[in-house]
Amino acid sequence: MMKLILIVAVINGFLSVALGAFGAHGLEGKVSEKGLDQWGKAVNYQMFHTMALFVTALLMSKIQTGLMTGAGWFFVAGIILFSGSLYIYAPTGIKTFAMITPLGGLSFLIGWILLGYAVIKHL
Repeated sequence: MMKLILIVAVINGFLSVALGAFGAHGLEGKVSEKGLDQWGKAVNYQMFHTMALFVTALLMSKIQTGLMTGAGWFFVAGIILFSGSLYIYAPTGIKTFAMITPLGGLSFLIGWILLGYAVIKHL
């Protein structure tokens, strides 16, 4: 599972950089300033939680519990729901996607709680 989480982290790191560059160069002048801000927030949260995925995967070698796996998958779900919904909402303005964003935030919070609990309990 550690290897899979690391691969997912690598892919997300690549996507964060690519989507950040696309937002800075491909969307400039095509979406509102608010849309660019939302896109930037999506990129930032994706990259922050990509780093959380790396830490989680590396800790899996030391802390062998389902809590670590759960934390990793909640971070992935958060990236998809939070950043993904903002990537769609920013250029389209379709409010349905903005309503999904908080579910991603909740997924991030659950991931951090699971990671913290695993570290406190097992280290």
